[in-house]
Amino acid sequence: MPGGKDYARGHEIQLKIFQKPLRAAAETKGEYAMIRPAVSTDLDTLEGIYRSAREFMHRSGNPSQWTGNYPSREILLEDIASGALCAVTDGKSVHGAFVLKPGPDPTYAVIDGAWQSNAPYAAIHRVAGDGLTRGVFHECVEYAKARWASLRIDTHRDNLPMQRHILREGFVYCGVIRTRDGTERLAYQWDALCRREKQA
Repeated sequence: MPGGKDYARGHEIQLKIFQKPLRAAAETKGEYAMIRPAVSTDLDTLEGIYRSAREFMHRSGNPSQWTGNYPSREILLEDIASGALCAVTDGKSVHGAFVLKPGPDPTYAVIDGAWQSNAPYAAIHRVAGDGLTRGVFHECVEYAKARWASLRIDTHRDNLPMQRHILREGFVYCGVIRTRDGTERLAYQWDALCRREKQA
């Protein structure tokens, strides 16, 4: 499990290829999820993936989490330049994306509730899949857990599918935080040490 030195180094210098089985909607066998840093040539595909995610949110009763064209092309380029944006692929095509960024995250500085721990952490943001491949969020979390002993994530109150996914991956609900524009988000944390203490 990553220690203090690994925390300080951050994920950007540990972006190794991470291979796990990827369950395609057609249940195609022999394919693997490869998580790698997103690059500028992925932009068109990434914009399509985030467009599909926004459409799914709207259909699922969550029209106000990602409004307009969020995340914009400019935001995606910034995430790529910082090394924080990761692409989930089958070795050929990109099927999903997420941001994994070392804390502290300013939006998590104040919480109406309490975090499980104040250990160094990475934040997961902007998770999206193309809607054609299952297990994208699971692969994202597995990748992050392999590199960090504490993770934080948040989602909109109306995003019920994501809330279920987050809890299924072992995260614990911690309270309510607010984004830069003041809107509320439900905040969760996964902490390996806290889990071990509870299981002891």
